[in-house]
Amino acid sequence: MAKPLVLSIFPGIDLFGMAFEMEGFCLVRGPDIIFGQDIRNFHPPSGKFEGVIGGPPCQFASRLRYVNPRCGQKHGNLIPEFERVILEVEPQWFVMECVPEAPTPEVAGYQTYHLLLNNRWFGAEQHRKRHFTFGTTAAGKSLEVDVVLFENSQWEPAVTASGGMRAVPVALVRDGKGGHRTKTALCNYGYATKRAFGDMCRLQGLAADFLSDAPFTVKGKSQVVGNGVPIPMGRAVAQAVKKAMGYEF
Repeated sequence: MAKPLVLSIFPGIDLFGMAFEMEGFCLVRGPDIIFGQDIRNFHPPSGKFEGVIGGPPCQFASRLRYVNPRCGQKHGNLIPEFERVILEVEPQWFVMECVPEAPTPEVAGYQTYHLLLNNRWFGAEQHRKRHFTFGTTAAGKSLEVDVVLFENSQWEPAVTASGGMRAVPVALVRDGKGGHRTKTALCNYGYATKRAFGDMCRLQGLAADFLSDAPFTVKGKSQVVGNGVPIPMGRAVAQAVKKAMGYEF
């Protein structure tokens, strides 16, 4: 059969779309703010795409909002824009991913199935939870995601747009009050240090030289990679969509 045509919105550098491409889907990418484009001005045609995937900005629902009250104020909640695009495109199915605390999309005419996934369930090191909503025009369809029997015994905290942190050994010295304190000369940021960009790529399922030809700063590369869906998780979701929709390619 012909490869299904899928529209990817809020793509960023589109790790989620890359995962679907690896599983045989044909992707068309919509606008994104990193290219100076606004989803609000995007009106795709109806009846051209079998599926729509995407992850609206999640900062407004991130746990970081409890630390920084201004977190997410710049872009706000764009899930209604995701819902609008679905109504305009009228695909057979859609998949939206976001942080676990984010509201779920509601689109008239679509039945939805929700699941929470952890990247470690696919044999990867990165401990990263994401919420997925699978919507279809047909009743009773769900995502049967294949997971490994045992999680990887090695694990790392989630990669973030700020680069993420990794735990490092810390030396302790006496504090003069009968207790101990960290020897700060041997570590940055208390008990952790920032990850190298190559480590971020590896944990997201990418080659260490990913974006080597892109004209971004290291900070910019870290932001776009940290915002993406890990490749192992994305591929597992894409495989589940193929199964649910009966695709054979």
